[in-house]
Amino acid sequence: MATNSLAEQIEDHALNRVPDHHRKSGWALSWMTMGIVTTLVQLLIGSYVAAVAGMGWAIVSDVLVAIFGGTLGWMVAMISRQEGLSSTVTSRFYGFGARGSVIASGIFGFMILGFLALENSLLYYGTIFAFGWNNTLTLRIVIFGILTIGWILLTTFGVNLILKVSSYLMVAFLLLLAYMFYRSGFASGVTFISMMTHGSLIPGLGGVWARVSTAIVTLAGSAGALALVDADYARYAKSPKDVIIMAYAGSFMMDVIVMIAGAVIVFGGMGPAIHYLIAHHMATSSNAVAQANALASNNTGAFFIVLSAVFGFILMYAAQIKAQVLNTYSGSLALTNFFDALGHWRPGRLAMVILGNIIALLMISGGILGLIDSWLNILGVITTAFAGVMIADYYIVRKKTRADHASVEAINVAGVISIIVGVLVAVLLENAHIFALGFLTALIVVLIVYPILRQYVVKPGSLTTVVDAKLAMSDVEG
Repeated sequence: MATNSLAEQIEDHALNRVPDHHRKSGWALSWMTMGIVTTLVQLLIGSYVAAVAGMGWAIVSDVLVAIFGGTLGWMVAMISRQEGLSSTVTSRFYGFGARGSVIASGIFGFMILGFLALENSLLYYGTIFAFGWNNTLTLRIVIFGILTIGWILLTTFGVNLILKVSSYLMVAFLLLLAYMFYRSGFASGVTFISMMTHGSLIPGLGGVWARVSTAIVTLAGSAGALALVDADYARYAKSPKDVIIMAYAGSFMMDVIVMIAGAVIVFGGMGPAIHYLIAHHMATSSNAVAQANALASNNTGAFFIVLSAVFGFILMYAAQIKAQVLNTYSGSLALTNFFDALGHWRPGRLAMVILGNIIALLMISGGILGLIDSWLNILGVITTAFAGVMIADYYIVRKKTRADHASVEAINVAGVISIIVGVLVAVLLENAHIFALGFLTALIVVLIVYPILRQYVVKPGSLTTVVDAKLAMSDVEG
């Protein structure tokens, strides 16, 4: 087996097909799918879902979305695995067209860099909480600057280094998380039964269905995002079986293990958090409950510090480092396709790694952490619509036949129309309070509309031109 040059490691087949001798097992790739979802944001979502729906219904929602997300991810990832291409480059041939894939890259890039920004924000607030620092401009520049440089360096050298970082930190994270799970009960005095059976904690959100639908919609935002990330990693998968392993491992880790852990840690840690805030003069006895609730809403890392000081701080960073490296990696792939499809600009993946982190910093300055609820909702709608177009093209229209790489449409008009219609119908039904599960609406609409448009209305080549697919898509043995 030939050894990759440094340049090849950095570029990491961003626009090319992954050679067969670089393929990996599903268990190896699952370190990445599980690593990217074991984060502060997902723990925060888990605690929120349990507070909204109650623990019992939250677990039901977790399992349902895990199955849905794993299946969606498996179906999209199978296309990328067969092509050996990232999700956004694959979309050139399935559903969007060479220029139309700019839309796919925009959706995916916005999604993954949004998570990069969210996780950076949570890590920043957890860090200043741990040291008792005030939130100042100087600290923001220093801490965000150090974090950004770290993500760039760790992401630069391609998938092999990323796999090593993810696997080591994933093991450390799971061990520390198990300890925190224990501490949340031991330190608070709340029984495990109470943690696993408590009802909804947020008043005024309606009946059971309204609460469960809110929980499912919140979880679906991340599930749709993970499905597209699965496709990026699946280009390295050896076999279809490996795609199944990595897709469902990531989905169940995110929507079951991490969600339940987040709910237990925050619920069990609420009492200790109140005492901690008072003891460290961060709150008074009259406002400590409100302050602790505020921490539960936007600073999950603080609960790690409260429950286990040094170990909690290590857990916080173990969770974030691996995830941020993976977020940066996938973001760089999306941006690489975006600029190549838009104007054949290929400065290299390293430039896209840097640009992706700059975009994330701009999102942080725009206050993305305060918009997380609405952001997750629209994220679920758009990402499932994106996945739905690719699924409809490959499985329904093409009947699992590979696309012709000799030439490709500039824009797949049927795909663009379908995703617009799917998102609009989902948003309209949600806003009219007719059907709250917008992500499911978007997926169903796209799966119905796209095959009809593609086969009977806007057929291949209609309303567009055919261009040369000047991408190195052949099996090049390095």
